[in-house]
Amino acid sequence: MSKIRVMLADDHQAILQRVCGLLGDEFEIVGTTNNGRDAVVGALRLNPDVLIIDISMPILNGLQAVLQLRTAKQQTKVVFLTIHKAQDFVNAALSAGASGYVTKADVATDLVPAIHEALAGRVFVSSSITT
Repeated sequence: MSKIRVMLADDHQAILQRVCGLLGDEFEIVGTTNNGRDAVVGALRLNPDVLIIDISMPILNGLQAVLQLRTAKQQTKVVFLTIHKAQDFVNAALSAGASGYVTKADVATDLVPAIHEALAGRVFVSSSITT
């Protein structure tokens, strides 16, 4: 069975490295990028199963990038990985077409389950987000 193909988009190299380390054994990392525009181009070119993307990034923020992917009819599942804990950000991410919302504080416990839930057609939001 082939590994789930994941693309990462975050403007902090340390986060990209940490997430690659967390996912490397179970998932195939097909690409990384540090801005929203390159995330769109990469996702359209590489067609990953899941795009893990930050909200706050240069050129295009993550929300704008995901909206562009949805406009292009890209079927890649999206999981946001971000520092933002406010419900408004969660709502915006889900409205943009995301299947998951994980806070960076919860990355070690929540990212892998979020990926699996997204691929199963369900929505995952970090438990540290209060509604």
